[in-house]
Amino acid sequence: MNETAARPSLHVLVRREDIDASRLDGRVVVVIDVLFATSTIVHALASGASRVYPAFDADDARRAAAARPGALVAGEYLAQTLPEHAPATPLALATCLRDGSELVYFTTNGTRAIAACEGAAAVYAGALTNAAALAKHIAATHPGVPALLVCAGSVGRLCLEDFIGAGHLVRALRAKGDYALTDAAMAAAFAVGGADIDQLLNASRVGRMLSRAGLDDEIAHAAACDSSAVVPVLRDGVLVRATA
Repeated sequence: MNETAARPSLHVLVRREDIDASRLDGRVVVVIDVLFATSTIVHALASGASRVYPAFDADDARRAAAARPGALVAGEYLAQTLPEHAPATPLALATCLRDGSELVYFTTNGTRAIAACEGAAAVYAGALTNAAALAKHIAATHPGVPALLVCAGSVGRLCLEDFIGAGHLVRALRAKGDYALTDAAMAAAFAVGGADIDQLLNASRVGRMLSRAGLDDEIAHAAACDSSAVVPVLRDGVLVRATA
C-alpha cells in the first residue's frame, strides 16, 4: 500500500474563488482571513457573542438581521465600515458586544468564504490567534479526515497574511496528526518557518493599508499567535464556540 495514500490529505487554497463546492464533502474546512474576518469572529466569541451569522453579501446580512431582532450588525466592504454597522475589526467590535450578543457579520472576503463552504463535513474559522486550539480540536474530533485550509484572499488575489496564517495552522496540525501535505500546504508551512509574524502582517499589502488607517493595534492583535482557545465552528449556518 502507498503510505502517503493511507494518510489524510492537507491542502491549502490561496483564495476563496478557488473553492469547488463539489469537492467539499468529507473534508474538514478551515477558512482563514487574518485581517480581519476570522480573527474578529474568534475574538467576538471570546468577548461575549453567543452566535455569529456569516453573511454572504449585504442583502443576506439585511435578511439575517431582520430575522434576528436585537442582533448586532457589523461589517465592512473593501476595508470600509458599512454605514449604520458596528466596526468589523476585532478590538473595536468587542467594545460593542454584551454577554450573549448575537452578531450578524459581513465582510468583503472572509464571511463569503465561510458561507461558500457549508457543504463540507465541518467548517471552522481559523486565525493566527486560535491555531493551536483549532489544531488540537480537529485532531480530537476529526482524526483521519482530510483537511482543506481556505485562504480568503482579497477580491481574487492571494493575501500574504492569510497564507502565513495557513502555514502556521499547517504546522500546528502536523504536530497533532499525520497528514499528507500537498505542495500548497508545504509551501505555506515553509513560508512561516522562522518568520516574524507581526512584521510580515505589517509588510503585507492589506497590512500597509490598514496601518495607514490607524489600525496598528488591531494588526498586532491578529498577529498574536495561539493567544485564544476559542474554536468557532459552523452549525446550521451560524458560527458558535466548539465544545470538546
